[in-house]
Amino acid sequence: MVCFCRKPQVAIRGTCNISGYVCAGALWMCIVLNPHCKPEQKAFWLRQLRRWNSVDVCPLEDGNHSSELTNLTNVLPQGPAGNPDSLSRPHRTVFTRAIEACDLHWQDPHLQNIITEDHYTNYCYHENLDSSLFDTRGWPLWHEHVPTACARVDALRSHGYPKEALRLAIAIVNTLRRQQQKQLELFRSHKKELLNRGITAVTNLEGWVGHPLDPIGTLFSTLMEMGRGSEEGILLDFSGACRSWTEHPVFPAQRFLEEGESFLSLAVETALIGLGQQRVMPDGLYAQEKVCRNEEQLLGKLQEIDLNDMLVKIFRKQAVLLLEAGPYSGLGEILYRESVPMHTFAKFLFTSLLPHDAELAYRIALRAMRLPVLESTNPSSDLSRPHHIVSVVPNRYPRWFTLSHIETQQCELASTMLTAAKGDARKLETVLESIQKNIHSSSHIFKLAQDAFKIATLMDSLPDLTLLKVSLELGLQVMRMTLSTLNWRRREMVRWLVTCATEVGVFALDSIMQNWFTLFTPTEATSVVASTVMSNSTIVRLHLDCHQQENLANSARTLALQCAMKDPQNCALSALTLCEKDHNAFETAYKIVLDAAATGMNYTQLFTIARYMEHRGYPARAYKLATLAMTHLNLSYNQDTHPAINDVLWACALSHSLGKNELAAVIPLVVKSVKCATVLSDILRRCTLTTPGGMVALHSRRNSGKLMSLDKTPLRQLLDATIGAYINTTHSRLTHISPRHYSEFIEFLSKARETFLMAHDGHIQFTQFIDNLKQIYKGKKKLMMLVRERFG
Repeated sequence: MVCFCRKPQVAIRGTCNISGYVCAGALWMCIVLNPHCKPEQKAFWLRQLRRWNSVDVCPLEDGNHSSELTNLTNVLPQGPAGNPDSLSRPHRTVFTRAIEACDLHWQDPHLQNIITEDHYTNYCYHENLDSSLFDTRGWPLWHEHVPTACARVDALRSHGYPKEALRLAIAIVNTLRRQQQKQLELFRSHKKELLNRGITAVTNLEGWVGHPLDPIGTLFSTLMEMGRGSEEGILLDFSGACRSWTEHPVFPAQRFLEEGESFLSLAVETALIGLGQQRVMPDGLYAQEKVCRNEEQLLGKLQEIDLNDMLVKIFRKQAVLLLEAGPYSGLGEILYRESVPMHTFAKFLFTSLLPHDAELAYRIALRAMRLPVLESTNPSSDLSRPHHIVSVVPNRYPRWFTLSHIETQQCELASTMLTAAKGDARKLETVLESIQKNIHSSSHIFKLAQDAFKIATLMDSLPDLTLLKVSLELGLQVMRMTLSTLNWRRREMVRWLVTCATEVGVFALDSIMQNWFTLFTPTEATSVVASTVMSNSTIVRLHLDCHQQENLANSARTLALQCAMKDPQNCALSALTLCEKDHNAFETAYKIVLDAAATGMNYTQLFTIARYMEHRGYPARAYKLATLAMTHLNLSYNQDTHPAINDVLWACALSHSLGKNELAAVIPLVVKSVKCATVLSDILRRCTLTTPGGMVALHSRRNSGKLMSLDKTPLRQLLDATIGAYINTTHSRLTHISPRHYSEFIEFLSKARETFLMAHDGHIQFTQFIDNLKQIYKGKKKLMMLVRERFG
């Protein structure tokens, strides 16, 4: 790639990245705008710039290929027409502005008078009749595309003309202030019409903050340097030599400052005007990051300035203008959908104004909370915007690469207001409404809820109940927002909400349980909400008496039963657990389980509840649920490691312990559900080791003390099913057996023989079985040889 940072005339420091390229573009603007450059020099630079501009890999100004802005530099007709190539070129490179600036000159009489005369006023310029060149005070104005005009200031400073740069900068700022006032008057005259339409157009093709030429930064730096020079008593004269400030008690350019105004205050006002400008969010990651970065850099410089009475007055003045200026302001009543948000700027204004004018500070911050780009999926119907900056957004999320950062700044602004409004119920309610209306991220609202909770529960003071309620309201909104959407922090959010409601009081807990279906899933309501409410720690925390405890427990049990009915699969066990101490509620929960067992629950859930019933001392109910679970189970011949095997063995042991009748009833279910030979043989063996009802001490059941016969029902049925399962499994294995599994197969046959021999004619059956295998699978000679060696 060709390095565009190296110029024959100027050495540019820095790395060759996008930022460096754009800085190089701004530097070339300074070069070609040299007031005393010779025509042949400018012609040479123009040829060189065009050559670089035509290279395919020449970096684009905004870092992407979507910008199609026309020539924005030649705003004033000053000579030959603009370069047609630059007008037709679809993309603007880092050199486009410098190429366009080659058509600019310094011969305009009004411009010459501005930069050369300290006492230039309308009294010296009688040809002006419409006052477009002077304001009402007679001070000169300079109506040129603002970035271009500021590039002139930068060029004057860079080429050693600080006084001229200062004079032009003051004229530009006065022009900006006059334009701001005229825009306010224009909006007021059309306010009703615009507000009825409810939509607006962006009034600036290019925003001044984040602009490649950094116009506001240039004006701010020029004025601040002069302001610092006046404070230090040092001033550079036209030749660059230092003179004592005492030799020039009044710098002539100060004639164009208001009474009590200084270069510092003028710099601050300029920054506020630029930051408050309503401007469209540019396309491309780099351009959008540049907007954020430049805004933060400018605000960082403003934060270093100590506010005095004069600056506070300017802050108030600009705040009011920004609130009332309509579509010309990013803080106006109507906002273009894709305009740059004002959250970061408004946070700075809020903290600056709060000690001096709290009402105005809140008006600014609340107005800035808007983020209309996330409020609608439809593109703006306003067709008055030029075609090259209309943005059609097909879905909820626009092509804003910095959207995450923007939402974070919005959240920071809201958090700042919440912190400041602590103890003021009216303001807290207003801030809450703004948050609920304008913030669309559940994660950010949750963060605000947590922040409010922390502020309200500081260790060194009593909880602020008003702020706690705001925290709870935000938490409830998070619950509603994330109820039907996936959020990896959902469980944390639910637990936090219960904690917050507990801090607010028993009425808050009762309220969220009464309205659980709008806030939680049934599983969350039972496993987290109701369980936490009924815990000892909650009761201790709330200092409840017995009556209050019972009322809260009743609400929790009612919630649990409602959840069990809505989602028995996931909530039945929790409902039973929560209702243990209330007989009627417990019976209701058990009935819900029985009703759902036929269709709504699987064998795993039923076995789990059955084991719980046995643990609680209800073996008959456990047995009932176990038999229902068996009807949903199906273990095939090769599932000898199935997770339900332990549950089947437990169910058989339970029925065996209850008595012969219970065992006789469960074995047909086992035979029907289980086809795995090893599992059946294990059950059979366990049933023959103890007598039915052998667990007398546990369940207080009498028994005969006799072992059940394998020749009679129900064990005969189980024995036959086990032998049949071994036979079927053997044939299934032999269908696709490989030599490496021969030894394993022989061991399987050995286990099968043990089961066969449990029958009175088992020896004969097993011999016939082996003979059949030898005949059917005689082609598997090696395997059959192993069978003969082991079984004859």
